[in-house]
Amino acid sequence: MSDWLHRRRAWLGDMVARCFVGGLFLLFAVNLLTDFVHTGRVTGLLLLASESLVAVFTVLRRQAIEVDRSPMAIAVTIISLTGPPLLRASTVGGLVPDLVTVSVSAVGLVIVIGGKITLGRSFGIVPANRGVVIGGPYAFVRHPIYAGYLLTHVAFVAANPTLENIVIAMISDVALVTRAFFEERTLAHDDRYQAYCQRVAWHLVPGLF
Repeated sequence: MSDWLHRRRAWLGDMVARCFVGGLFLLFAVNLLTDFVHTGRVTGLLLLASESLVAVFTVLRRQAIEVDRSPMAIAVTIISLTGPPLLRASTVGGLVPDLVTVSVSAVGLVIVIGGKITLGRSFGIVPANRGVVIGGPYAFVRHPIYAGYLLTHVAFVAANPTLENIVIAMISDVALVTRAFFEERTLAHDDRYQAYCQRVAWHLVPGLF
């Protein structure tokens, strides 16, 4: 009975988290679509496309072999997920021309899509082991999806440089990088992942980090 209650509680917690993130994403989508209708700026739409893939792959993900349910892992996951939907398009002029932010955001989106397609059903939200993936962009860095996210976030903030957006992006992206390390800690128990890390040393940016 206690095992049933534990599974029930985990299921309810997962549903609440999904509904919360889904609500934030809906507000985020409305804001960016409205901005595009009024201004024609594409950078926000590319960020929207990048973030929307989370919902699709979350539904299709496979059962995890091991999950990190520690309070800190859950906290950084929630912060990294809820931060981007809180970003808002603004009337403030961009720091660089729109062509630059669109180009950077497009590169980030391509990396995100490539990483998620490569992961397939191994994609997840909370740090977990859903199978080790070593092909595609994972042959160059351990967290290509996160690298793509960072590019789209930087591009969006450069196009909409309000203090609120800057603070939100900084907090959520620090949480995102921290989440990456929690994922590596969880996967470190897998012999195949240990061998992978010996071949691929870089976390996010080849040659730098």
